Amino acid sequence: MGQYKTLLFDLDDTLLDFGASEEVALQNLFNDQQFTLTPDIKANYKKINESLWKAYENDEMDRDEVVNKRFALLFEQYGINVDGVALEKNYRRYLSEGHHSIEGALDLIQRLHTEFDLYIVTNGASPTQQKRLKDSGLDPYFKKVFVSEDTGYQKPMKGFFDYTFSHIENLDLSKTLIIGDSFSADVTGGWNAGIDTCWVNIKEQVRLSTEIIPTYEIRKLEEIYGILGIERETDGWESLLRTAMK
Repeated sequence: MGQYKTLLFDLDDTLLDFGASEEVALQNLFNDQQFTLTPDIKANYKKINESLWKAYENDEMDRDEVVNKRFALLFEQYGINVDGVALEKNYRRYLSEGHHSIEGALDLIQRLHTEFDLYIVTNGASPTQQKRLKDSGLDPYFKKVFVSEDTGYQKPMKGFFDYTFSHIENLDLSKTLIIGDSFSADVTGGWNAGIDTCWVNIKEQVRLSTEIIPTYEIRKLEEIYGILGIERETDGWESLLRTAMK
């Protein structure tokens, strides 16, 4: 079958367009509050959100603190007191309804699942991620789904990968590849866990480390076909047609 047997796929911004889902969820949430969601407010939310998740990755706060504080902190900057827990609940409900796929993701997974063991490895809330995965049509092609909320650890924590590896039967790390868009979570996490990494760098981000180098770096999801040495389904049919016409 080739170099790899097990493929660990990140979900957000690798297979599903989290940005598009987040945009809709935030807009709906702000509509509920009768508050205009401006570009500056979105940028401010992103800054607050990223700083809180960074604190979580550094074991400085737990996950509940992150998600229940972010909207309270955001609105506080505009002189408004809100129930952060209630807003988080509504936001999660709206986010779970978003399952915008990255172009070519479903075709890729449908092609790969016949030849590889596929798993999801993602950060986030389990009910939200499970619903989005199911609604996108991707769910049937994965053997298991590992979400940080269930594992008790956030990528790139060692505990997340230890939990994941211990729940995959007959896992051979030398034949395992993690595929994801986050350098810090997927590439660094995979590197530290001792497996090959594929950085889906669609946004052409700058590499965060000069010491940690991804095994592969791609700009389009379709480049995975070449890395794994397989043809797309359409490519195979085109080849057969060309042969038949000779």
